[in-house]
Amino acid sequence: MTASTQQVGFQTDVAIVGAGPVGTLLAILLGQKGKKVTLIERWTTHYPLPRAVTFDHEIARILATLGINAESDDAISYHDELYYWKNRDGENIQIVDWQSQSASGWRVRYWFNQPELEKRLLAIAADLPTVTILRGWSGEALEQDADGVTLTLRRTPEEVGSNGETRMIRAKFVAGTDGANSFVRDALEIENEDKGYFFDWLILDMIPQFDYVAAHPNQPAQWQLCDPKRPTTVVPGGPGPVVGGPVRRRWEFMVLPHECAEDLQKPEEAWKLMEPWGLTPENSELERAAVYRFQARWAKEWNKGRCLIGGDAAHLMPPFAGEGMCAGVRDALAMAWRLNGILEGKFPMEVLDSYSSERMEHAKHYIDFSQMLGQIICINDEAEAAARDAQMKAELEARDNTPVPTDICQLGQGIWDQNSAHAGELSVQGVVESAGYRDRFDQVVGQGWVLIGYESDPAAALSAVQAKQLAGLDGMTVTLVPEGAGTNVVDAEGTFKTWLDAIDARYILIRPDFYVALVAKTPGELREKFSKIMTLLKVDAPEKLAAE
Repeated sequence: MTASTQQVGFQTDVAIVGAGPVGTLLAILLGQKGKKVTLIERWTTHYPLPRAVTFDHEIARILATLGINAESDDAISYHDELYYWKNRDGENIQIVDWQSQSASGWRVRYWFNQPELEKRLLAIAADLPTVTILRGWSGEALEQDADGVTLTLRRTPEEVGSNGETRMIRAKFVAGTDGANSFVRDALEIENEDKGYFFDWLILDMIPQFDYVAAHPNQPAQWQLCDPKRPTTVVPGGPGPVVGGPVRRRWEFMVLPHECAEDLQKPEEAWKLMEPWGLTPENSELERAAVYRFQARWAKEWNKGRCLIGGDAAHLMPPFAGEGMCAGVRDALAMAWRLNGILEGKFPMEVLDSYSSERMEHAKHYIDFSQMLGQIICINDEAEAAARDAQMKAELEARDNTPVPTDICQLGQGIWDQNSAHAGELSVQGVVESAGYRDRFDQVVGQGWVLIGYESDPAAALSAVQAKQLAGLDGMTVTLVPEGAGTNVVDAEGTFKTWLDAIDARYILIRPDFYVALVAKTPGELREKFSKIMTLLKVDAPEKLAAE
């Protein structure tokens, strides 16, 4: 430990480097629990242009806990339409179900304007009394010891009047959510596992001054053109700048081998690409033109001592599954409940290891999935494309044009029972009613460690020691009943009964990140599995609790 480290006391519980959606969400989730948070961002002003444009049902579920309703917020929209892949002749070669409501209670897919959503998140963070936001500072050095982390910051050169000023922050933990070129990851000397997947694509964010979808009734709202001459993605870009006015649209064009990526993103070249789509400088605004290199990689470690990384600092994936930012938001929630628990003395430091083991495998699934989709889409050879089209058309016809559902992904090994159906997966969520209030389960009951019993009091099924363990986690028990069956929480649409009947279970333990920790059929099975989860969490041993 250096002299400077000894002289600086703890100024914050958690220093978060990077104030994008991942870091800001983490700051909110910690700040809501009263933790002192310092959120550090190198840019002095908020980035005003679009980047990510889509998220899935799980992210909608997380945002809802902050009071951001994906079905009524002005920064978010959705389309009651499937996602089509078409060949150059306009024939369907794949149909994906982006229309249904997911089992977790929200629509499968939403579209949003990232700058506006970020503003909402930053406003929530700024209103929390224990959260401090520092803009115009970059990470300079990081040193950690057994008790905490000393973070040295430097004024960014872009800051007007900057004289290379530095300052030090002493934190109990540091989270790096600072993007693909992460300072925190590099300072920790964490290496990346790189799958060597490189495709350059031109992203054009457009604001048509008319209703593009209505003007093109033969085009889907969200689709993929698998034309070997120019693979192209056409999707919504979220609500427009005027509420109720024309909405944003996004075009993504693959940069062909003979083309110069730098030249292609010039406005005059961008407008040439948009001309066949009916968009011109006279009827539309080009909001952003940028070439991105689609990559597939992940960090080999996501926690090291008292430091963690998440978001693009931990993983990069091609955008074809629309899961890049989603993975980062999941990281934030997974970090938050563990850090909150450690800071409150509920868990030991070792619980952070499960953050890496669970989230890394989950993200790798979507990296592999996105790469697989890209290998299908990014074909620019005529013969190879023709063979792809024939095979995919035949497969689609064989299943009578039935859309393929979105996949269900399981966490890597961690704090969940591997002998329970659906454990390690996102829990089902239905509409419930309690005391005259009817809404989704999360909004009626709340979030945290939630033990549910169907037509059975789960509290009565636990041992006295286990009840104390659950209380020590600020957990809650909920008795669900069929509609009209009493004064408990009512399973208003029968969603939970259908789910539990299908897996022959009566009890469920849901974690703060909405993932299933265990399911059980009998009180005895519940007690046995509950003890396993407590052991994995390394909470106080039953004999210690019994002696209190």
